[in-house]
Parts: sequence; structure tokens; C-alpha cells
Amino acid sequence: MRRAVCPGSFDPVTYGHIDIIGRAAKQYDEVVAAVLNNVNKRGLFTVPEKLDMLRHGSEDLANVRVAEFDGLLVDFCRANGIDTIVRSLRSVSDFDYELQIAQMNYRLSGVETVFMTANPQYSFLSSSLVREIAQYHGDVSNLVTPYVRDRLREKYTAER
Repeated sequence: MRRAVCPGSFDPVTYGHIDIIGRAAKQYDEVVAAVLNNVNKRGLFTVPEKLDMLRHGSEDLANVRVAEFDGLLVDFCRANGIDTIVRSLRSVSDFDYELQIAQMNYRLSGVETVFMTANPQYSFLSSSLVREIAQYHGDVSNLVTPYVRDRLREKYTAER
């Protein structure tokens, strides 16, 4: 069975994330969309909220499961029998950063990293931009699923 992981903070999950997960799901028997539980970083959404949004966003992809991890991604891969990490590249600057991580992951564990170029439709898209637009009550409906859009509205309405 060919298994891959699409890791991230997914704060929040965007159509760009879902596109990469869906494209990976066509290439692998199972894809794990794995949310990093980074105790040193406080995001807008909790890990359970991110998992919920990812489940909603990937519910039409039968071979995708959602999980959380903390610590090293390669340890998560070993524990789950995953030998491929799928990462998205939006720009050349993404490649510089991602290459270093991919090489270190390979050195630590032999886990390969496969890079997928972002769909041009989403190449500008990042979770931080979505959060900023939503914070100022801008329209994010073409950037995230309706479910995520509603969660963003709830968050920023509660903060007022």
C-alpha cells in the first residue's frame, strides 16, 4: 500500500490545501492530512477545530484520513508506515525552505518528500492571508470552503 502524508498547520485549511490533498489522493492508496500540534505556537484555531475543518474539506476523498501529530514529522511517518511526504510549492522561495526540510527528513529517516506545484489558481493563497482578510470582514468565500468561512466568521465575531 502506497501511503503519503500532507502535513501542515492548516490554520485554517484553504482550497489550496484541499487541492494538494486531493491531487495526492489520486497518486497514493492512502493520504493522511496531518495537523501539526505545535505547543510553542498559538494559532487562531485549536487542533480539534482544524481537524474538523479538514474532515469537512476532504469528506469526498475516500482514501484521505485526518490525524494530528506533534514532534518530528518523520517519527509520525515511521509510526504510521508512511514513506512519502507531499508538500506544495507556490514559489521559488517555498522551494528554498522546503528543500532544506526535505533533505533533513531524508537524512533522519529515509522518508522521501514529493513536491507538487500549487495550482496557479491558488498559488497566492496562504492561511495567514485568509486570516487577515477574514479579520477585517473581507470576503473569503472563494478561498475556503463555506464551512471554514463560517468558522472564521464565528471566530472574528466572538473576538469583538
